[in-house]
Amino acid sequence: MLSSSSSFSAKLTLITVAALFLCSTAFGQGDPDPNSPTPYLITLDTSAEARIGLDDGVRTPRARGVERVFTRGSMIVLYVANVRLADGEGPKAFRVYAEASGGRLYRFPVEDISSSDLSRNLLALKVRLDDELRFWELPDAETEIQGYLTWRGLSSNKVIFARGSGTSLESAGLEPFPLGKALSFKGSASGANPEYIGYRWSGDRMRFMKQATFGPTMELDSRLRRIGLRTWLAEQFEAPYPSAANPYPNQPLKPANAPSDCDGNQTVPDVPVTCFRDTYTMYPLQTWFFREALYGDAQLRHKVAWALSQIWVTSGVDIQQSRHMVEYHKVLSQNAFGNYRDLMYQMTLHPTMGEYLDMVRSTRNSPNENYARELMQLFSVGLFKLNQNGTIIYENGEPAPTYTQEDVNNLTKVLTGWTFCNQAATCPNLVSGAVNHIDPMRLNTNNHDLTAKTLLAYQGSTTTNIAACTNCTNATNTTTYAFNSLNQAIDNLFYHPNVGPFVSKLLIQHLVTSDPTPQYVSDVAAIFNNNGAGVRGDLRSVVRAVLLHPEARGDRKTDPNYGKLMEPVQLTTSFLRAFNVRGAVAGTLSDGFLTGRAEFTGMGQNPFRSPTVFNYYPPDFVVPGTSLLGPEFALMTTGTSIQRANFSNRFVFTAPAIAGGTTDAPNGTAVDFSDLQALSTADPTGNLLLDELNKRLMQYTMSEQMRNTIRPVVTTVNATDSLGRVRQAVYLVTTSSQYQVQR
Repeated sequence: MLSSSSSFSAKLTLITVAALFLCSTAFGQGDPDPNSPTPYLITLDTSAEARIGLDDGVRTPRARGVERVFTRGSMIVLYVANVRLADGEGPKAFRVYAEASGGRLYRFPVEDISSSDLSRNLLALKVRLDDELRFWELPDAETEIQGYLTWRGLSSNKVIFARGSGTSLESAGLEPFPLGKALSFKGSASGANPEYIGYRWSGDRMRFMKQATFGPTMELDSRLRRIGLRTWLAEQFEAPYPSAANPYPNQPLKPANAPSDCDGNQTVPDVPVTCFRDTYTMYPLQTWFFREALYGDAQLRHKVAWALSQIWVTSGVDIQQSRHMVEYHKVLSQNAFGNYRDLMYQMTLHPTMGEYLDMVRSTRNSPNENYARELMQLFSVGLFKLNQNGTIIYENGEPAPTYTQEDVNNLTKVLTGWTFCNQAATCPNLVSGAVNHIDPMRLNTNNHDLTAKTLLAYQGSTTTNIAACTNCTNATNTTTYAFNSLNQAIDNLFYHPNVGPFVSKLLIQHLVTSDPTPQYVSDVAAIFNNNGAGVRGDLRSVVRAVLLHPEARGDRKTDPNYGKLMEPVQLTTSFLRAFNVRGAVAGTLSDGFLTGRAEFTGMGQNPFRSPTVFNYYPPDFVVPGTSLLGPEFALMTTGTSIQRANFSNRFVFTAPAIAGGTTDAPNGTAVDFSDLQALSTADPTGNLLLDELNKRLMQYTMSEQMRNTIRPVVTTVNATDSLGRVRQAVYLVTTSSQYQVQR
C-alpha cells in the first residue's frame, strides 16, 4: 500500500513513467462518440496487413509479397475510413508512424490526399517512405514493419505495413479493418457540430479548461456547459484583469543598493521587516501570480500572459526588484489579446528588457548585440526559414538560416542609444535615487548610430535599407531618425513570413500540445497573417484559433504522441484548483506562497526566475531516447520527478500543506477533500471516488489498466477511514503519468 510513508522506489516507479511515455497507445477501442471519430486504416481481408496501393501511375491496391520491404523515398498509398476533412484540411493533418522490428519509431510524411477509387467513403493518402524525424536506419535485411496513422490527436488501428524474413514484432494491438467492413461501417466521421462544442461533451470541456486556464474547477465546468466555449472566450477577452481583490503589487521603486534600514533585520521603528523581501526579491510578484491563477476570473489572459512571459523572457535572476518585473508583466498582460506588432515595439523599449538583454547599455561606440540577436532568434523569426506550417525550409540539404551575423550587426546599430527614462519633464514615474523601470526607455541622441543599415531581405519585404542620417545635426532630427529606423526595423521583422508560424507554434505548444501537426500550425499561422479582417498579428484571433482548432478539441485523444507534460506551474495550480484550494484555516484563501517549498522549487520552474533567456526549457527539446518533441520534458530528471511526487505527497497527506501564521505565509495553503470523502463513504467499492477523480483530473481518460491497479490499493484502506481512502486515491492518480501528461 502506498501512503505518506511510501517507499522511495514506489514513488520513483510511478513518476518516471511520465518521463518515459506520454501515454500508452489506445488502439482497438472501436468508434467513440462523434466528438472523437477514430480513423481506420484498411487492411487485407481479415488480416492485419495494411492494404497498400503502389504509386506506379495506377491507384490499384495490391498485396505486397511477403518478402518485400520498404525502399526509402518510394511512395505508397494507404486507405483510411471514418475521416471527413474540414475546409482547407489537407495531408499535413495526418501523420503515419511505423515501427521496425529493431525498435526504432519512424514518421513518414503524407504528401497528398484524395478520394479513393475503392469507395467514396474512403480517402487515399499518398505517403513517402522517408522519415520526417530524420532517423532513417532501416536495415538492409528484411524486417517486419508495423504502424498506424494519426489525425487530430486520434490514432487509427495498428496494422502491419510490411512482413520480412527478419524478426517479427509482437502482434498484440493489431486490428484488422478490411474493405468489406469499411463499406458497411457506421462511423462518426463528421465529427462534432461546432455549435455544440462545450455544451455536450464533458471530456472536451475538461480538456479545454486545462488548456485555457490554470486548472479545471467544477464551477467553471458547469458554466461552460451552460454557455459553451465560444461565449466563454468572448467573455474572457473582455474580463477585467487582474482581479479587483488581487491588484498588481505596487511596491515603490528603490535604489539599486538596499538602504541600511531595508536589510530584513532592522529594528528601526515603523519600518516593516519585509522591506527587503518585498523590494529585492520576486516574492510579491510570485504570490500575486499564484493567487490570480488559483482564484482569478480572467483565467485566459493570465494563462496567455504566462505563456508570453516564457517567450519574451526576462528573469528575476538578473532583474533586481520585483516592481521591475511587475511592470514588465503588465505589458505582457495588456497585449495578450492585442497585436503582436505592438507587443514587439513595447517590449523593445521596456526598461526591464533593456536591462536584461543590455540594450540600455548599447551605444554607437560600444554596441551590444544581445537584444538584437534574441529579438530575431527567440521573439520573432527564429533561426531557420519556415514554411507556413512551421516546417523548416532546406537549401542544399541543410536548414536555411533566417539571418546572418551581419544582419545581427545591422539591427544592433538600429537599437543603439536608448537608456532609462531619467528626465523629470518627460518621465512621470521617475523616483529620485532609483532606476526608472516603469516608463519606456528614452533616446540619448549622442549614442545613436547614424550610419546606413541593411535589414532582412525576403519576398514581400518593403524596407530592407535604412539610409544614413544626413541632417542629424540636432536632437530633434536625430530622435525622429532613430524612431523611424526603429519602426522600420520592427516592421521588417513583423512582416517576415516566419513570424506567423513561429509564434503560432509556440502558443500551441504552451497551451495545447508539444508536437502539433503542420496542419494545426498552418491554420493558426493563417489567422496570424490575416484575422479575417485584413489585420496581421491579432493575438485575440490567434488564441481563439489555437483553442478551437479540431486538433485541440475532442472528448479524448488516442494519439500516443499527443499532449504535453504539465510544466510544474500548471501541475501545481491544476492540482490545487481541483481540490478547492484554501488557506490553512477553513474559510480563508491561500496567500499564494508556494515557492518557499522545496517540493515546488525542486520541480525545476521557479516563476519569473528563468535560468536563461531561453526559458526554463527549449521549445525544440526531444525526449532522450525517443524522437518525441516534448519541451517540458527538459525539466524532467530523476531529481525533479521525485519532487513531483513529493509535491503531491505534501499536499495530500499533510494538513495543512503549508501552514499559515508566518511572515511569508500568513494564510498558508491547503486542499479540501470533504466532497470526495462523501463519495468514499457512500460507496465502499471505491468506484464512485475513482469516477469523480477520472472526471475531475483526467477528462474521463483513465485507462482500465490504471483503474484496476489503483482501486485495490485504495480499498485496502478501511472503508470507515474515508479521508484515508481519498488521500490514497488522489496521491496515486496525481503522481501517475496519465494525469501529469495534459491530453
